[in-house]
Amino acid sequence: MTAKRIEIMDTTLRDGEQTSGVSFSSSEKLTIAKLLLEELKVDRIEIASARVSEGEFQAVKNVTEWAGKNGYIDAVEVLTFVDNGVSIDWMIEAGAKVQNLLTKGSLNHLTHQLKKTPSQHFKEILEVVSLAASKGIETNIYLEDWSNGMRNSKDYVFEFLEFLATQPLKRIMLPDTLGVLTPRESYLFIKEIKDKYPNLHFDFHAHNDYDLGVANAIEGLRAGADGLHLTVNGMGERAGNAPMSSTIAVINDFLPNLKIGVNEKVLYTVSKLVETFSGVMIPANKPVVGANVFTQTAGIHADGDNKNNLYFSELMPERFGRTRKYALGKASGKANIQKNLQELGLQLNDDDIKKVTQRIIELGDKKQVVTKEDLPYIISDVLDYTYEEKVKVESYVLTHSKGLRPSTTVSITINGKTFEENAQGDGQFDAFMNAIRTIFKKVHLILPDLIDYAVRIPPGSHSDALCETIITWKSPEKEFKTRGLDSDQTVSAIKATEKMLNIIIS
Repeated sequence: MTAKRIEIMDTTLRDGEQTSGVSFSSSEKLTIAKLLLEELKVDRIEIASARVSEGEFQAVKNVTEWAGKNGYIDAVEVLTFVDNGVSIDWMIEAGAKVQNLLTKGSLNHLTHQLKKTPSQHFKEILEVVSLAASKGIETNIYLEDWSNGMRNSKDYVFEFLEFLATQPLKRIMLPDTLGVLTPRESYLFIKEIKDKYPNLHFDFHAHNDYDLGVANAIEGLRAGADGLHLTVNGMGERAGNAPMSSTIAVINDFLPNLKIGVNEKVLYTVSKLVETFSGVMIPANKPVVGANVFTQTAGIHADGDNKNNLYFSELMPERFGRTRKYALGKASGKANIQKNLQELGLQLNDDDIKKVTQRIIELGDKKQVVTKEDLPYIISDVLDYTYEEKVKVESYVLTHSKGLRPSTTVSITINGKTFEENAQGDGQFDAFMNAIRTIFKKVHLILPDLIDYAVRIPPGSHSDALCETIITWKSPEKEFKTRGLDSDQTVSAIKATEKMLNIIIS
């Protein structure tokens, strides 16, 4: 049996941008659009709503100019409205070729929002679709609030579909606008429609208000849907849309009779870029793309990985361009420690591993975060083992005065040679980093990028409490974390940075 090809339409740049507080710049939209089509290889992208703003118009124009030159113009779609052709004129000026026309998929919306009869609505839609065709614009149609339409006004939905079946449409798009469907309803409603109109193309657009977005999307496909609308990181209004990453993984692993063109290995890269541009952080436990989802914490799991992959599943990190990690904390066992030591190229005997494991468990009980890069320091402390620090921050002066830029004077030793530098910055730590960066340029070394900076103080503590700073760094070779602990936040960050400097020198 030949596998059915499913279209994946990404609507991060339109529906995803409706996430509260999110607005992509024109250049960000273009960058994401390129990545979605060229690297992730989704079939289509919905990039904007017509008539929103001048900035939106320019963003669409930039994307369509690029898409036209690179053979993607038919994969770029814009949300439009039944507005006597105003949206069509906007599209033509912006260079777009495919409209996703928003219409009413429930009698409730039609009656109380538009205050029109079905025949009036259909007549206006006919005029817009005919105008679009005459202008060379391809039309897909959204049936807004379709899910409630199927629940409460099914006769209207099928009357509407009878009309649409006579129109020159490419796709009919069925949105669960309020995210109210159950998986069973998703299956039954779409199956009923596909049984009646087997030759029409139907997309399903799931929202995630009950955390059922992925389940509903999968049931929609099982019922015969021809396409899905997804967003990167599940972005979207309220609880968001069905998320791209986990939906794609489920299709690939559990629906063998379907095929998609999405490149799994790029999912994580795209997710991190959208996280950066949107400012909406990916939850650490988010399937496929979360920071912790390929991290084994319990020692028994790490031990099982060493013994015939006892905790193996199809959801392997390498599929998504990621690697398995083994957390260090109070649940760590000997196997976790060994896995991390192997990555650092260090070897300890069984007795020493037990001592180091006990110290890590003690730190975990105190809620301190322990990273792989902390291990040499812990070993040094526990075993009275001398860890060679090739870089040492000898001294520094931090100044912060009202009305003046913060500045720092730093003295550090690199492989026995001392360097001193002064720099300014937007804050004391920024000034410190600028001074260090200048010194490292002198020895022809480039510092990794700082991509995350987290500060933790124990709940209920006072202003003199120990402060833990965990900094995430990214170099061309790898991403890693270092930790510093001090009662002063800036000093704890400097301690974390000193560890980073030793790692890159090593």
